[in-house]
Amino acid sequence: MQFADVVTSRRMVRAFESRPVPTEVLDRILDLARHVPAAGNTQGLDLVVLEGEQTAKYWDATLPSERRVNFPWPRLLDAPVLIIPVSWPSAYVERYSESDKQRTGLGEGEDAWTVPYWYVDTAFSAMVAMLAAVDEGLGALFFGQFEHESAVKTAFNIPEDRRPVGTIALGYAFDEQRPSASSQRPRRAFDEVVHRGNW
Repeated sequence: MQFADVVTSRRMVRAFESRPVPTEVLDRILDLARHVPAAGNTQGLDLVVLEGEQTAKYWDATLPSERRVNFPWPRLLDAPVLIIPVSWPSAYVERYSESDKQRTGLGEGEDAWTVPYWYVDTAFSAMVAMLAAVDEGLGALFFGQFEHESAVKTAFNIPEDRRPVGTIALGYAFDEQRPSASSQRPRRAFDEVVHRGNW
């Protein structure tokens, strides 16, 4: 598949078949997801990967059974793989305290960063994972944890100083997809988005 086809055919998939993703396919996706830019080559990224029955623990922590009755995307829970991209803010502060980066002042603390690059770099990884999934013939969905972040961290022993940025559901797309309301919004025109030389 050509890269342009991967990008333009990518959709947020909310219904999955339960069949497992072959280990070699998943490992290729994960390997690509760790080959992303990182400010100062900090590499403050971890990927928590849940497969098969391990995914039930995630849903138990984030979607209690009483809420599942009216959950609009029940086949999302069939996704055979969940990937939690986790950022490590303090690694960036520590890296920018080193002699070659000290002059930036970003080693003084997380508040010194006007843009928190630990989220930027982790989001790069999530996007690469989703594009790699499409290239492998799979579907993927990125969704937030919001008020469930603490429960997810506890359930999977994610260290206190780390921040999950969301979750990626991954697997073979179910034939019938129920589109979200958001997916019906028109895409902004090229000339409206692209500003050449000035706004």
